[in-house]
Amino acid sequence: MRLAFLGTPDFAVRSLEAVLAAGHEVVCVYSQPPAPRGRGQTLKPSPVHAFAEARGIPVRTPASMRDPAEIAAFAALRLDAAVVVAFGQILPAAILEAPRLGAYNVHGSLLPRWRGAAPIQRAIMAGDRVTGVQVMRMTEGLDEGPVLATATLRIDALETAGSLFERLAEAGARLIVESLADISEGRAVETPQSEDGVTYAKKIGRKIARIDWTLDGQTLDRRIRGLSPAPGAWFELPTDKGAVRVKALLSAYEDVSGKPGVTLDDRLLVAAGVGAVRLLRLQREGKGPQDAEVFLRGAAVPAGTQLG
Repeated sequence: MRLAFLGTPDFAVRSLEAVLAAGHEVVCVYSQPPAPRGRGQTLKPSPVHAFAEARGIPVRTPASMRDPAEIAAFAALRLDAAVVVAFGQILPAAILEAPRLGAYNVHGSLLPRWRGAAPIQRAIMAGDRVTGVQVMRMTEGLDEGPVLATATLRIDALETAGSLFERLAEAGARLIVESLADISEGRAVETPQSEDGVTYAKKIGRKIARIDWTLDGQTLDRRIRGLSPAPGAWFELPTDKGAVRVKALLSAYEDVSGKPGVTLDDRLLVAAGVGAVRLLRLQREGKGPQDAEVFLRGAAVPAGTQLG
């Protein structure tokens, strides 16, 4: 089919790659405008933008798909369908209705649970045991369209947002290729979403990234894993040269007690409001991620240390 692909992060690259490998003609890719990245804060294209550009596919990065000029340009592509994966903008009806067969979204949750911007992170933070990825026909309502296909995944005890992103991206890529085949052959079945169990996955803000050790340990563990690798839950580690910011990238809950924020042994077991969390992977400011035993070789943290 003749397609446009709208997506921005790494999660979406897998689907774009799969669509191309399946033989579809992607005539244009849309992505969010280049943004400041890295220490130098230089403008860099999104992962989808860079992938498409490397393969010679035209890329557009409009600030708003509601711009009449962008709507006209999109309609002029004469598309069979559009594929949308974590694009980052709400699309108007004029865009959704322009392709002959409609616009289809790969969404990282089991709708209607976790509609919105951060379904993968919120599922971990809420303690969900099961999640998935679905292909949905897009409508004007936020993630409210009928579902064409579903893949279900268990959330592991040591799952992070990063590891779940990888698994869901792979599943979503397979699912969109299967769905496009069904759509092109006229055999796709659309199932309306239930009106029960609707939840919204609010965008992740940096304010929740600082660790609050007074939270109960299970909540804290899920937040650490749900914010890993980015933006990363962080705390302050006291050193002889002052406090150093450290990200906690992986943790596990343990049923022991103590004063919140105080280490209970010399292997990074930290008391929470109720219970404790064992920090398993960390990243000191200015350095790369390290497993706890490697981290401790360069920065001993004895029992009784008060973390900030």
